[in-house]
Amino acid sequence: MFLPTTAKEVAALGWDYLDVIIFTGDAYIDHPAFGAAVIARVLEAEGLKVAVVPQPNWRDDLRDFRKLGAPRMFFAVTAGAMDSMVNHYTAAKRLRSDDAYSIDGKSGFRPDRATDVYCHILKELYPSTPIVIGGIEASQRRFTHYDYWDDKLRESILVTSRADLLVCGMGEKPMRTLVRRLKSGDDFASIKDINQTAYLSDIQQVDIELAPHSKCLESKRAEAQNFKIFETESNKMAPTAQLGQRVGNKMVVCNPAFPPLTTEELDAIYDLPYTRQPHPRYKGKRIPAFDMIKYSITMHRGCFGGCSFCTISAHQGKHIVSRSKESILREVRQIVSDKDFKGYISDLGGPSANMYRLTGKNLEVCRKCSKPSCLHPAICSNLNRDHSPLIDLYRSVRKVEGVKKATIGSGIRYDLATPEYIEEVVRYHVSGRLKVAPEHTSNKVLNLMRKPAFENFIQFDSLFNELNTKFALREQLIPYFISSHPGCTDVDMAEMAVATKSLNFHLEQVQDFTPTPMTLSTEMYYTGLNPYTMEPVKCARTIEQKKAQRSFFFWYKPDEKRNIIRKLKEIGRADLIEKLYRINN
Repeated sequence: MFLPTTAKEVAALGWDYLDVIIFTGDAYIDHPAFGAAVIARVLEAEGLKVAVVPQPNWRDDLRDFRKLGAPRMFFAVTAGAMDSMVNHYTAAKRLRSDDAYSIDGKSGFRPDRATDVYCHILKELYPSTPIVIGGIEASQRRFTHYDYWDDKLRESILVTSRADLLVCGMGEKPMRTLVRRLKSGDDFASIKDINQTAYLSDIQQVDIELAPHSKCLESKRAEAQNFKIFETESNKMAPTAQLGQRVGNKMVVCNPAFPPLTTEELDAIYDLPYTRQPHPRYKGKRIPAFDMIKYSITMHRGCFGGCSFCTISAHQGKHIVSRSKESILREVRQIVSDKDFKGYISDLGGPSANMYRLTGKNLEVCRKCSKPSCLHPAICSNLNRDHSPLIDLYRSVRKVEGVKKATIGSGIRYDLATPEYIEEVVRYHVSGRLKVAPEHTSNKVLNLMRKPAFENFIQFDSLFNELNTKFALREQLIPYFISSHPGCTDVDMAEMAVATKSLNFHLEQVQDFTPTPMTLSTEMYYTGLNPYTMEPVKCARTIEQKKAQRSFFFWYKPDEKRNIIRKLKEIGRADLIEKLYRINN
């Protein structure tokens, strides 16, 4: 049974009140891959009457915001699975024409800065009802942050949205704790001590006070220092420090995160009664994001890669939390029972597919560690790299009756993978193409990205080709690359073109770096400094500079050839013309 989305559906359930109403910028898909659906089911499991209002119309008479009235406890607001600005705009700041989380992939069903817009409307209509915000947009904007689309620092989203409470990161445990406190009789306004939440208050004493918003506006160095403190605290397994930042005569206070969930707690979340389908209101409509994840399975959360441009570790945590083999196999059997299932599971994965069950050998060492990555600059000696539990799981999935093939769609960390694991994947779990993310060929740039040296990819590519030959396969390796990352120059991109050509790649999966709130790469882009060393970092900032870098991806296209030759001469690397085009300069 779906949770209600309209007054008519609420009445059909015989309910005369609602405890929580969730507003989301995504279409409502009752599947554990969608955060709003997970939180809705977690609250339902707490005995609450919950409704979901997907993609409310903010332009008309606001009937979508009025139709269910006010809930007894609070409104919960999320922009959706993506930051709404990333969802709407390309790295060149051009408006996107599609939205994978909307019906028929059409854009225009959510506003820019959706969290702020939804909260402003709700505050005007229901000023006495508390609002809790969460999701990636809110979570990564908890303190002063650089906003690429405004090209300036913005204050905490608690200030701009006027929300009462912000849930940071994955929200199940904070939300469950909040509703239990409310059910026990606590007043919402008095609840300030829940882990993994942030709120706006009068100036108060905190464990660590960040440079105030006003100081960050004046000093890029102060902003960079703030980020280092924030990331260091985020990387701890069991943080204890309460962070605070002054904004005018108020203070944003952020409580330390909960320890990572246990396997049993994560299993319980995935065992909730999801229908795994879009709400019936979308009958006959297609939602592209659902097509992608319909028959996918998330096996774990978290990522210890620490990539500079990624928000996963800041949002999900650095430490891996894995589901049990039994829980995953239950979900496989549930998928197999779907009348439309044709035998193909699209992904057995997570943020990085092969981090399942990988943790520190000695957890006491992990508890004392606050490093951002377990893989960079070198793989931690305390990291257990044993892939045998994952290989055993793959083999068990293949034995489930009705499963013809289960592929790896999440991408893998080839620098972490064992030879036995790679062979298992190549033989049984690639659907023609395997995604990996070397991101660049320049070790200088890769170091700023916290990615392994390119030599690691060359070795993996060689092994991949050897296995294809050995098992008479015709699989392709699809590498992802990024242009215009902080520290990357035109020369680096030109050398990337030559290096990937020598490996017989015509790059397809590429992207221009887009600064997103509260990542190391974004801080380097905005401040021009590496927050950990305070050394200057050069960045491609203008649309023209970014376009010039991106063009090197497509050296093989005839319409790019003339411009690339001209550019190589300009940057003093005419020697690369012959390597790309066999033309003597």
